[in-house]
Amino acid sequence: MAASRKSSEENLSRVVLKHWREVVPDDRMAHLVKDATRAFLRALQVRLAKHDVPLGMWTFLRILWEKDGLTQRELSQAAGVMEPSTVTALRAMETRGYVLREQKPGNRKSIYVFLTPTGRWLENTLVPLAEEVNAIATEGVAAEDIATTRKVLLAILENLAGDEARLSQAEAAAQGNGSRRKRAKPRKPAAAAKQAQP
Repeated sequence: MAASRKSSEENLSRVVLKHWREVVPDDRMAHLVKDATRAFLRALQVRLAKHDVPLGMWTFLRILWEKDGLTQRELSQAAGVMEPSTVTALRAMETRGYVLREQKPGNRKSIYVFLTPTGRWLENTLVPLAEEVNAIATEGVAAEDIATTRKVLLAILENLAGDEARLSQAEAAAQGNGSRRKRAKPRKPAAAAKQAQP
């Protein structure tokens, strides 16, 4: 069963590659980045599964290895995941003994997430797997091309972050104008007001 799943994953990667090389070699950058990301994640998922760590936990572990003791909300924001999904993942991680969730005295509202020794130990086991995937992905690619790719992707992120900020500001301004309009009482034009008088 596992062998057939691995075979179908390899076939999927080959189908995607053929699609890019033969069908749509000049398709939009967003699609190429999405397919490359999926290929990275599939390769990592196969390796994590051997250690019984679902891919969904990887994102949270990576963040906690960098900064332990975040609130559930901070962890959600850092992972770019909705809070209910974070809570579900953290419960599973707590059951496996990877994290502890605690409230601090005097703050019943926020729940803080801490790595257990087992969760911390996983870093030494799992990070090399991610490094292996990155090494495989960049095999045969010149160092200067990798540097250029990083530079281009960072520029893309910066451009899209700027766009998101502009759209948020425009939306906030539009909502502000809309609420002012709703609060303002409509005025009768002076001529109409005179005609309406008895």
